[in-house]
Amino acid sequence: MTSNESQSLADALPPAVEIQADVDRALNEDIGPGDATADLLDAAATATAVLTCREDAVLCGTAWFDAAFRTLDPNVDIAWSLHDGDRVAAGSAICRLAGKARALVTAERTALNFLQLLSSTATVTACYADALTGTRTRILDTRKTLPGLRRAQKYAVRCGGGTNHRIGLFDAMMLKENHIIAAGGIRPAVKAARRIHPALPLIVEVETMAELAEAIDAGADRALLDNFTPAMLAEAVSYTDGRMSLEVSGNVELATLRDIAETGVDFISSGALTKHVRAIDLSLRLDVQPGGA
Repeated sequence: MTSNESQSLADALPPAVEIQADVDRALNEDIGPGDATADLLDAAATATAVLTCREDAVLCGTAWFDAAFRTLDPNVDIAWSLHDGDRVAAGSAICRLAGKARALVTAERTALNFLQLLSSTATVTACYADALTGTRTRILDTRKTLPGLRRAQKYAVRCGGGTNHRIGLFDAMMLKENHIIAAGGIRPAVKAARRIHPALPLIVEVETMAELAEAIDAGADRALLDNFTPAMLAEAVSYTDGRMSLEVSGNVELATLRDIAETGVDFISSGALTKHVRAIDLSLRLDVQPGGA
């Protein structure tokens, strides 16, 4: 994993109980009252399996993968040759398993779904982070995540070298246009926010240089520059002069990322990291041991 200012993956990994809850929900959805096809196999049969990644990727989701198999076979042996955050070359064998054949075939799809999804998020994030190499700008995720899998996807962003924005509506205050209108302007909105939640980070969305000046004077922690042109971004960086951090949002694409970063902004946030999901191509091939069905 490469990142100019990487955060600890151990700190980012959701608790085991949360990962297990994700897996239990997915297995229940898939298996229902039972795996009808797996009934063809002898319950005592064992098997080995090899997991291969068929394209270049950044690995993420091994804890969910492991939990899927261990829920059905607590004694399954799982040996990884790589870890979350590692870059994988196409054609690499990245994991070997040995356990009960029925557990391996039943848990396969759930395990792969998690690994394909989270590796996809990590891989896309790595592309964005790579594009920012040599700049001071960091790539942020957003709340545009798959329902129920926010912490998992935000962990994947970290695996790809990105930085997490707020987790939800509870750990930071973001004053957007409608909040500001309802409060009567930026100054009264910031004042009220500081009074109600003084310890939370405070971000204010601005659309003009005048609004940026007001946000700085009001004492916000960060300005969210919404749909600023590159010239406006450069002006904002110069005007702010380090008095608050600046985040760019809106019309952010991989092709324009470098140009935005070179204006000197602190952060670029993009929902594409978590909502534009294309599963990484993985293959799990089983070999049932002699004597199995």
